Amino acid sequence: MSKLRVLFVCIGNSCRSQMAEGFARKYGGDVMEPCSAGLYPAALIAPLTQKVMLEKNISLDGHFPKSLTEFGPGGVDVLINMSGHKLPAPAGTSVEDWPVQDPIGMSEDVFRAVANEIEQRVMRLVLAMRSRQPRAPEPVGQPRRRFDARRRVSDNK
Repeated sequence: MSKLRVLFVCIGNSCRSQMAEGFARKYGGDVMEPCSAGLYPAALIAPLTQKVMLEKNISLDGHFPKSLTEFGPGGVDVLINMSGHKLPAPAGTSVEDWPVQDPIGMSEDVFRAVANEIEQRVMRLVLAMRSRQPRAPEPVGQPRRRFDARRRVSDNK
């Protein structure tokens, strides 16, 4: 199954959508091709965005704010809208609205809280996408392994 092209959108592509793209690359690169954009792109990624993402071992080096207009019709499969504005759904694209607070101009703690919320939302999105993919058959002739809190891993007998 091919990867879904997912576009995360916010106002300036400086905070929320950059965070979402970073988390999606880290956690869901096997099921999606994430990218991000803004309705009115900022000049640069907010320094606090970069800081809180580095705290989660995600570097945004090489990332920069992009405009939504850079992604033409049919360019994405899923559009995640965090802008708070109504966005039209291009043909063949599903749109999901995530009501996430815009941290621009707020404290470092607010940036962290927003990053944590976006991380959880991205993880749920990744899990939903994985559950829709066909599973590979289990190897024949090998015992299945199960988790055992007392012994860590044991054979399923």
